[in-house]
Amino acid sequence: MIRLAENTITQEELVALSQWIPSAPQLTKGPLVVEFEKQFAAYTGTKHCVMVNSGSSANLLMAYSLLEGNYLKNKKVVVPAISWITTLSPFLQFGFDVLLCDSDKKSLGLDVAMLEELFIKEKPALLIIVHVLAHLNDMDAITKLCQKYDVLLIEDACEALGTSNTDGRKAGNLSLAGSFSFYYGHHISTIEGGAVTTNDTKLYNLMLSIRSHGWSRDVDSNFKNEWKETFNIDEVREFYTFYYPGFNLRSTDLNAFLGISQLTKMEEITKVREENFNLYKKYLGDKYWSQESQYNQLSSFAFGTIVENRVEVFNHLKKNDIEVRPLICGSMGKQPFWIKRYGYTPLEVADIVHDYGLYLPNHLYINEEKIKFITEKFMEVAIPKFF
Repeated sequence: MIRLAENTITQEELVALSQWIPSAPQLTKGPLVVEFEKQFAAYTGTKHCVMVNSGSSANLLMAYSLLEGNYLKNKKVVVPAISWITTLSPFLQFGFDVLLCDSDKKSLGLDVAMLEELFIKEKPALLIIVHVLAHLNDMDAITKLCQKYDVLLIEDACEALGTSNTDGRKAGNLSLAGSFSFYYGHHISTIEGGAVTTNDTKLYNLMLSIRSHGWSRDVDSNFKNEWKETFNIDEVREFYTFYYPGFNLRSTDLNAFLGISQLTKMEEITKVREENFNLYKKYLGDKYWSQESQYNQLSSFAFGTIVENRVEVFNHLKKNDIEVRPLICGSMGKQPFWIKRYGYTPLEVADIVHDYGLYLPNHLYINEEKIKFITEKFMEVAIPKFF
């Protein structure tokens, strides 16, 4: 079976982990989490990183911290129709008015024209973007619109670790804050895990607090002292004082041990994923739609396709031991949870992706021979569809 994704954690890393565990001072969140955060921030080019227990928790933490920190002028948020459920669900859970935006036909990032219409009509406080399969949105245009209409911008970069724009800045460092996932089959894995990156020191300290119950144990000393003085908290009461109604989204030193090791492979992982993307384009030629975007380096998550006969292609590839999936969630406007609340929301590009989109495998262990085999089997039955 050529799998859609493969585990990035090697046997050698598991052996190293098993040898470290008996001598570890603690397995819960501790010094290795802090060290991973430092290294991950350095890798993404950001000032700060908060490690959490999943990419979904990273989105939850961003959303709630912006609310609790009074960053938002209202509770309206624009979310890409082509995204992931936990890109959107925290905003529903926290009572936001969620506005879906359709996608660009080339990158599957946001349709900039529709986005501006939503900004003018709805006057939202927040925009979250998704870099679909690691292809960056039109960041210049989107950033200008956010500045023009006073909208805060954050990124779901869970599929885009390692991708950088034309000036070399990486995904997760193109907005106020960015989320990442370290789940099995993502660019790197900590078994379960995620992170938020930011250059905003206030938001960083809010997230540190809200990640761990809402207390101040992890926050910078100047923030901790200010909070204590504001509420007249003594050194005993400080142990169980909660400044925010927080969660427990913490990761562990066990996960961080793997994360530190995994980060050393990022250069190789990104290089191979970009080479694989280009091989898919080479063998499929111009016969089929493929994503296009501007980048300095593409840490391709998978290769997206649009075909008239998606089910037939899926079954044919499955018969030939090739694993494929829908092109992420398709359109949120056609998902049952959305229809139950709001009814079906028609969106031209997202609906086509929903009904005809597939993505093909890409990971560190796929080579040219396998990609040639995948594309040959794909072209045996696939009927091209374009927007």
